[in-house]
Amino acid sequence: MNKKLTNLNLRRKKILETERLILRSWEESDANDLFQYASNPEVGPIAGWPVHTSIENSKEIIKSVLSTPETYAVVLKETMQPVGSIGLMIGSASNIGIADTEAEIGYWIGVPYWGQGLIPEAVREIIRHGFDDLNLEKMWCGYFDGNTKSKRVQEKCGFRYHHTKEKVPCALEGVLHTEHITCLSKSEWISFK
Repeated sequence: MNKKLTNLNLRRKKILETERLILRSWEESDANDLFQYASNPEVGPIAGWPVHTSIENSKEIIKSVLSTPETYAVVLKETMQPVGSIGLMIGSASNIGIADTEAEIGYWIGVPYWGQGLIPEAVREIIRHGFDDLNLEKMWCGYFDGNTKSKRVQEKCGFRYHHTKEKVPCALEGVLHTEHITCLSKSEWISFK
């Protein structure tokens, strides 16, 4: 096996851990849990993606979207079941036009777990991983107009407003959003933590 492929596989198998969470690769066997939360219309559309329509649909999303490097299931240690997702889109994998030494963070969590501080906990760990393990220089994040919960997560984790983009397309066909972009440099993170 070539070295590049081996490194990719090692990155995909990475497991990150916090006090209450395990962040690990998505598996096809997670499709039932994914569907349980991603089928709720309060979750996907505010983040720019359509609700999942079946367990098969969730399985396809795991294979096509959630299997990318640096994408993790947010798993509760208490139940060992995934309740959300978080990931880093490094360089050109992001749609906001960033350098290869920078990453965009994306995340969501199922409605029953809103307001418990789980996503800020996961975001802090993914920031640590990005800066410490991957040696990234800057992290970016965004939220669409009206997604105050996502905005609050970013504020809690030290992100600062950078700019706003109008008419941003998303995975919802024909829908354009206003997106507010925030960022956090490694030096800001060191002084924030």
